[in-house]
Amino acid sequence: MTPTLRPARSTDAGQMGEILHRFTRETTWMPDLYTGAEAIAFCGVMIDRGWVTVAETDQGIVGFLARDGAEICSLYLAAEACGQGIGKRLLDAAKGEVSRADQAPRLSLWTFQANKGAQRFYRREGFTEVRRSDGTRNEEGLPDIEYVWRPRREKLEMTA
Repeated sequence: MTPTLRPARSTDAGQMGEILHRFTRETTWMPDLYTGAEAIAFCGVMIDRGWVTVAETDQGIVGFLARDGAEICSLYLAAEACGQGIGKRLLDAAKGEVSRADQAPRLSLWTFQANKGAQRFYRREGFTEVRRSDGTRNEEGLPDIEYVWRPRREKLEMTA
């Protein structure tokens, strides 16, 4: 079933927190710093700030994207939802929102250097690597990469 994208509600924090905590538990290179309850609370904070769009099917929340202005703070999918185009739909919605709302639209995000799948996904979706860090800037202490996306028309104008 094709998921519906919608703004998150406070009642979505539990399902979102489970997706986030499950990723942490099942990813071997990711330190397990937080309990499931803390993950749910963190998701609740992002929802309260109005940052979150969820992807929902008749089975519940299958993914979410949290965005603070031009910065994508989180993009997570339930394991069973990976590879179905749901992450792309969430990302495309964010691209559309910043393109309509901003004079110089762009999105930025950080992903861990160990997350090769995320790196391939973001490059495929038009993001460009702009810098790397040694991990001192994040709680996990893991080296990461900053990516930026700009609409194609802006890329063309910059090269002209």
